[in-house]
Amino acid sequence: MNDRLLRMREKTAARGYAEYRVNPIPQVAETFAAQGLPYAMRSALRFKAMLEAERPTVLPDERIALFRTVPAFPDIFTHDERKSLESKFFMPSMGRVCNINPNYGDTISRGFLAKKAECEESLGNHASDPGSVEFLNASIMAVDAALEFCERLGAEAERLGKHELATALGIIPARGATSFFEACQFFRILNYLLWINGNHHNTIGRFDQYMYPYYKEDIGSGAITEQEAYELVLETFLSVNKDTELYHGIQQGDNGQSLVLGGCDRSGGDAVNDLTKLCLRASLEINLIDPKINLRVGKNTPDWLYELGTELTAKGLGFPQYENDDVVIPGLAGLGYDIGDARDYVVAACWEFIIPGKGMEIPNIDCLNFPKIVNNALYSSLEGGGDFDSLLIDVRRGIQNEIDSMVTRHAPLFLEPSPFMSLLMDGCVESGRDVSKGCKYNNYGIHGAGVATAADSLAAVEKLVYDTGAITKIDLLDALRANFEGYDELRSKLLNDAPKMGNNDDAADRFAVILLDWFAEALQGRRNERGGVYRAGTGTAMFYLWSAGDVGATADGRLSGEPFGANFSPSLNTRPDGPLSVIQSFAKPNLEKVINGGPLTLELHDTLFRNKQGITKTAFLVKSYIGLGGHQIQLNAISRDTLLDAQKQPEKYRNLIVRVWGWSGYFIELDPQYQDHIIRRVEFLA
Repeated sequence: MNDRLLRMREKTAARGYAEYRVNPIPQVAETFAAQGLPYAMRSALRFKAMLEAERPTVLPDERIALFRTVPAFPDIFTHDERKSLESKFFMPSMGRVCNINPNYGDTISRGFLAKKAECEESLGNHASDPGSVEFLNASIMAVDAALEFCERLGAEAERLGKHELATALGIIPARGATSFFEACQFFRILNYLLWINGNHHNTIGRFDQYMYPYYKEDIGSGAITEQEAYELVLETFLSVNKDTELYHGIQQGDNGQSLVLGGCDRSGGDAVNDLTKLCLRASLEINLIDPKINLRVGKNTPDWLYELGTELTAKGLGFPQYENDDVVIPGLAGLGYDIGDARDYVVAACWEFIIPGKGMEIPNIDCLNFPKIVNNALYSSLEGGGDFDSLLIDVRRGIQNEIDSMVTRHAPLFLEPSPFMSLLMDGCVESGRDVSKGCKYNNYGIHGAGVATAADSLAAVEKLVYDTGAITKIDLLDALRANFEGYDELRSKLLNDAPKMGNNDDAADRFAVILLDWFAEALQGRRNERGGVYRAGTGTAMFYLWSAGDVGATADGRLSGEPFGANFSPSLNTRPDGPLSVIQSFAKPNLEKVINGGPLTLELHDTLFRNKQGITKTAFLVKSYIGLGGHQIQLNAISRDTLLDAQKQPEKYRNLIVRVWGWSGYFIELDPQYQDHIIRRVEFLA
């Protein structure tokens, strides 16, 4: 990294762009309501107002420009209007279009004027449909607002003598990029505009695929060297961190800026290219939380790619997250995705599989609480004197009943229109239909929290209550109601004498297989109101805390309210034999059936990465999980002692990065409950 980029990285890491966020937030809702404006026009006018309030700023070191000067964006609805909508509709994520992946490549190659021309043509085709006319006029307004803003940015660049940038802005975004530099700047413009438009958690997608033609052309023609291309990738990656403190979900860092590398192309051929390697190298060097790298792998992935990914893990970034094409693609095809689209999958904000440019999917619409369902069945069955088979029947019925309830509460659904995002999605302009109304794929995903806790609970009951009689039904129920107070010996048996998922023990693992199969089967054939299917998953997101707080003591020895394991991982009270036994346990379920995603999450002590041998061993561990049929895996390189010290002296650890659930963040910025959970996770030593 040269001196210029080092200065930029230092400024970015120190949140140095925050000093420019001084422009007032435009307040528009009351005016929109007074004028009785339709919702699509409100969205376009807010976008326009935000860009007019922004002050195009270019700093001396910047070759790729753009950062925010308005610190937030306003609602398009008044308080009363929003309350009214919330009383009538299910509105995930505040009812905003988010967590989807636009078709960056198409817009970067053709530009906004081509999009505007498509809107004007579509207006003629849909002139008799007032809703389509409204949407298309709003889309044209959004295009004009974006072009006007970029003209102002170009004028500022010219005023400062930034002739390369000014020249590029004379071409993009009006017309398509003609060089790798222009493509990188155009990408940054789109990334910036989507955030300005309120499309939070916007996924970067397959950067090494849609940017590769420009890289290949410029390298092949001699227009740039590989080092110059590498520096452009570095600066592009730095640019998505400039506004990072403005973008968060449940916690700071939960911003969805996920980038996918490698895998196969739409015809099934190998898609790994030279830009794939450059992106991994760039992420390794900038050492920041964004973009969050995902690496698509499979049975034919070479060892060097696993090792390069492991070097990122060794940095302590909490990524890459690995996705297994050999499981994901057939799983998506089995749910009805066209095979070419399935091969083109990316991940949403965390891990959920979505299709770029074609999916208005809501991959995190709800969460199934496995331990709660098992607990409810346990009380009912044991109190009724039933046998173990009747307990399992009650569990399966509980899963079915909860799914029935979920499906009912997801409708009717409302998302506010997003004309600008619609411009970047396939088919919206042609159909005269805003993306908020749906796209090619309109599927919903449901997380599955606490699978290991539920499986361990069933395994404990089967062995200690029904098989050996070491614990009576009455004593177990009394202990659970008492949260194990006065039942220390009984709890010790549950913790230490019962099978646990993560030890490659079928006595526990088989219940995870059963539970996940029942989850998938309960959703099979169901359609949401938009015609999409429901997808079961193994992720938890924040529900490893939220759902756990709603569950009393469980039969695996867990105390009331104690968190579940994050995502697809052992329970916090489990001490597996080692990481190999964990991957063996967690590869046993039929993971193609639960293809909403949710990675096996492992914490590895940072001493494991001190030498080349450790890197190779870890890469082999990941490769082994993929070879066993695992669908996703993510690794944390941590030290419990370091994390504990960071809680005591946060000022010393401002750049300490950890993997939280499906994203990486700065440890000291997390709420204590999330910090404590990471510290409590099973830590495997070298």
